[in-house]
Amino acid sequence: MQSKPMLVVVSGPPGTGKTTLAHRIATAIGCPAICRDEIKEGMAHATPGFVAGPGDPLTMRTLSTFFDVIGLLVGRGTTLVAEAAFQDRLWNPGLSPMLGRADIRIVHCTTSAEVALERITARTASDPRRAAHEDAKIGPDARVRTHNAFQSVDLPVPAVTVDTTTEPALEGLLAFLSRE
Repeated sequence: MQSKPMLVVVSGPPGTGKTTLAHRIATAIGCPAICRDEIKEGMAHATPGFVAGPGDPLTMRTLSTFFDVIGLLVGRGTTLVAEAAFQDRLWNPGLSPMLGRADIRIVHCTTSAEVALERITARTASDPRRAAHEDAKIGPDARVRTHNAFQSVDLPVPAVTVDTTTEPALEGLLAFLSRE
């Protein structure tokens, strides 16, 4: 009898260190990290003249592509880490069909709105790939409101909240992921 693959969901508001943590977890357990922003950056790279904005066509295609990739890998028995700044209203419909197909664990990243805003500002200024996202088009006040109103993934699966203000140690997370 074959066991189900693990699907580690790394979620939280923008700027909470999700992508960094997702890659660290994936490296530690030896599996791929599927990151929503990286998919969109690849799509933007292949779309000359693309301009990011709220509800732009790539954002909508990225959502379905992200869940298609996760579903394909889980369906093939692949353990993976999936990372996105989705709130429950987007995660829940995408993950619910996988409840019986994967051992889902949720890692919710958190930090203060001020730290998240500093990170967003720094990466927007230093990383040209961030042009694929609407980071520069959302003002600080709106960012803080969105951060404070973020709705975490709410599924009947094991979940842990991790403060990512400083780099979290992996030992506790790996222990959480290895529990039955």
